Amino acid sequence: MAMHSELTPSAIVAELDNYIIGQSEAKRTVAIALRNRWRRQQVDSNLQDEILPSNIILMGPTGVGKTEIARRLAKLVEAPFIKVEATKFTEVGYVGRDVESMIRDLTDRAIRLIRQEHEVRVQERARELARERVLDVILPPPPITELDQENGSPNPSANKESSTRTKFRERLKDGKFADREIEIEVQNDHSSPMLQVFGPMGMEEMGMNIQDMLGNIGGKRRKKRRVKVSEAEDLLSKEEASKLIDMDLVTREALKRVENSGIVFIDEIDKVASRASKNGGGPDVSREGVQRDLLPLVEGATVTTKHGMVRTDHILFIASGAFHVAKPSDLIPEMQGRFPIRVEMHSLSEEDFYRILTQPRNALLKQYRALLKAEKVTLEFTDDAVWLIARTAAKVNDEVENIGARRLHTIMTTLLEDLLFESDGSSSREVTMDAEEVESRLGSIANNRDLSQYIL
Repeated sequence: MAMHSELTPSAIVAELDNYIIGQSEAKRTVAIALRNRWRRQQVDSNLQDEILPSNIILMGPTGVGKTEIARRLAKLVEAPFIKVEATKFTEVGYVGRDVESMIRDLTDRAIRLIRQEHEVRVQERARELARERVLDVILPPPPITELDQENGSPNPSANKESSTRTKFRERLKDGKFADREIEIEVQNDHSSPMLQVFGPMGMEEMGMNIQDMLGNIGGKRRKKRRVKVSEAEDLLSKEEASKLIDMDLVTREALKRVENSGIVFIDEIDKVASRASKNGGGPDVSREGVQRDLLPLVEGATVTTKHGMVRTDHILFIASGAFHVAKPSDLIPEMQGRFPIRVEMHSLSEEDFYRILTQPRNALLKQYRALLKAEKVTLEFTDDAVWLIARTAAKVNDEVENIGARRLHTIMTTLLEDLLFESDGSSSREVTMDAEEVESRLGSIANNRDLSQYIL
């Protein structure tokens, strides 16, 4: 696990504060859960298996940061992470995805994550090998004669590199040949573009294995491409890096990281909570049936993937839902017991919207400034204009539908629509949005409840 002792709960919360406004209770809860995973690694091995993760249910309306907290958490510790919708799954035997597919997808992501880490380690050596291959195209080695073969010497001049090749290597390294076009032979990753095999329902793994097997018939095909030297180095570096990586080691590391630090975020969990059985109805295959299938994964099961067996005992499950209609108590009792920690996330206020617009590293105003800067437009907002945007977002959420921070995207797009359409980069200019300008563009829409339903 990439988490270190310096990443304390307070440090985790501080990092989350850079991207997510408010929701301090939820941040504290997930920070403790994450820190407990590191603490478990420090415990004696005979007790490690006994310490199970404390799975969490985040309750709150859409757009308040539930998914973002989980995603930033996984990125912070470089943990395998996957977000799934509970409504996409149905009970085994019915049309729909098998719940075990989420663990297979998580494992695939872990493989890609570890592979990228290994590629970074061998990048320098891969670049050197790629440069030699480019050099062989620019300055081909001398041909092998029959006499050389008879004497058992494949290339008598191989041990003695020419000064010309040395000079060419230096010039290549300095980028002197960057714009020169050469013809190289590269691996064709799409040798069978139309090949796609589906296994029976609930057996996605069988379909993938058949596809892999048929896709490799005839070996890896290669094709010739004419590209610039700079692009050739990049293409060949990727090939050389894949040769230098030990995929068996990557797979072992990935499986270990999935089992010990994997995070599964199950959204819309409230949509599979049903009160039908309490009112005399039978179980619903898309509700209680999904819960019954999810239960073994959350309790701890062994899932078969094409990379090997994965135990789910120590994977952290974070579920979320608005719980407008259903309540956590509407989940089956066994599921409730496997999600012991529940955190209620609060609706966003006018002040929260103001802070979301200005404070995070990826604040919405910073994003639009960067977009318009590409068109030579310098965009600025006065403080009272930002407060008015925040007030409008809070008002529309209260009167129409509470979609949280996503309301800011609709408001900003409507506010800047003309500017975004007219800007073409032909000339530099500065644009300052004040409260009067914001009011003139948004006031009539925000005050008209029927109109704001469609536009904002």
